[in-house]
Amino acid sequence: MFRLDNKVAVVIGGAGGLGEACALALAQQGAKVVIASRTLEKLQDTARKIQSVANAEITAMQVDVISESSTDHLVEQVLQKFQTVDILVNAHGLNAKMPAIDIDFNKWDVLFATNVKGVMVACKSFGKVMIEKKKGKIINLSSVRGIRGTDGGNTTYGATKGAVDMVTRMLAAEWAPYNINVNAIGASVVMTEALKKALTPERLQLLLSKTLFKKFATPQDIAAACVYLASTEADYVTGQIMYIDGGLTAIG
Repeated sequence: MFRLDNKVAVVIGGAGGLGEACALALAQQGAKVVIASRTLEKLQDTARKIQSVANAEITAMQVDVISESSTDHLVEQVLQKFQTVDILVNAHGLNAKMPAIDIDFNKWDVLFATNVKGVMVACKSFGKVMIEKKKGKIINLSSVRGIRGTDGGNTTYGATKGAVDMVTRMLAAEWAPYNINVNAIGASVVMTEALKKALTPERLQLLLSKTLFKKFATPQDIAAACVYLASTEADYVTGQIMYIDGGLTAIG
């Protein structure tokens, strides 16, 4: 179960913590993986690291996901190399914490451009290929903040993830006739080294107290959900936000 042999997967944001974990997991299940983002050098380092662990075919390609022409070019490159694409993972995203009365709307626009427009641009560009072949899997990385409020200046971020959730549902409905599954992963706090540095111990303890299991998610938890949604075992799953949250959304 959950094998992805000979499938072609594109992970946008594949050099980030969650993107890298998803790319590695897809590769370990047999997929040929393209990781893409704006910084090619970092992508190439990540590709070598994944290659050393998974012993699979990993390709780094550059893209500016908020540019439709850049994303269309990425599609062309993928098709030139692999002739098809089966799986798209939108793992890119930004966060900038701002109290609501101090919101910088320039930063607001940047977050919406990256987190929402970037997802839609990628879905549009790769969706054309999937519609033509009448088959595909799209997985967007969202957040529990798309449906659950919190303090700490997360209004802008939460608004973008709420939008990602609705884009996911709308595309699932529109593209179901083409046998395309569109789902999202709603992650809670995922423990990474960057997170440890960004938050105080007090803040981390507060966030921890809101989960039923009293532990944070790991990148591998998110990657496991990604593999499931990409697999044939999830062929009957679409329009869903899969919450990998340690029970946070179960208790409000």
